[in-house]
Amino acid sequence: MPRVLIVEDDLDVRRAVQLGLRHQGHEVLAVGTGEEGLEQLLPFRPDVVVLDLMLPGISGLDVCRRIRDRDQVPIIMVTARGDDVDVVVGLETGADDYVVKPVQARVLDARIRAVLRRQDASLPDGTRPRAETHGELVVDRAGLVVTHRGEPVTLAPSELRLLLTLSASPGQVFSRQQLLEAVWEHSYHGDIRLVDACVKRLRNKLGEGRDPRYVQTVRGFGYRFGTS
Repeated sequence: MPRVLIVEDDLDVRRAVQLGLRHQGHEVLAVGTGEEGLEQLLPFRPDVVVLDLMLPGISGLDVCRRIRDRDQVPIIMVTARGDDVDVVVGLETGADDYVVKPVQARVLDARIRAVLRRQDASLPDGTRPRAETHGELVVDRAGLVVTHRGEPVTLAPSELRLLLTLSASPGQVFSRQQLLEAVWEHSYHGDIRLVDACVKRLRNKLGEGRDPRYVQTVRGFGYRFGTS
C-alpha cells in the first residue's frame, strides 16, 4: 500500500484529498503546514509527497528544496494556477510532477501511480540491462546507479527515468511530447514544461555547462543523448 504524505493548509481540500486517496487504496497522512510535513518525513517515510505550493510559514517551494536536500522521494506539487510561473520554479526546484486545483482524487491517484512506476525506472523491452560508459558518465541500468567522474549522482525518479530513456538510444532525437509520454505517462501537450524543467535539473546534477555533452538540445525538435 503506497504511503502518501499530503501537505495542504486548506482543511476542506486536505480532508477531501485524504479521503479520496484512501478510497483508492493509499495509506495517507495529511498535515497542514510545511513545518509539519518536514517533521513527518522521516517517521512516516512516505512513498510520495503531495505538496501544496501556497503554504503559511514555510512555503511549498522551501519545503521542496529542504526535502531535496535530504531525500529523493517523489514530490507532486499542487498549484492553484496551471499557467503560473511558480509551477516552473517548483519543477526546477525538484518537484517531479504537478496537479492543478481543484484536485480530483482519481487524477492525483493516476499521477501517484505513474511517479511510483518511474521510481522503478523500468524501461521498454530491448534495453540493455547492464552498465554503460559514456565518457565520464556511467549508467548502471540493472542497479539503477549513475556515476559521473567516479562520483555517484543522486537523481530523483523523473530525472533517472529521463536519463535512462535518452541514453538507451544515443544520438536519437526525442521530441518533448515523446519524452512526456515515455517518462511521465502524460499525453497533454501543455505539460511539456515538465520535460524542460527536468532536463535543467539533470544537467545541473551532471555538471553540464552552456554546451552540454550528454543531454543536448536539438532546437525546434527536442533533446538527444550525445554520442561524443
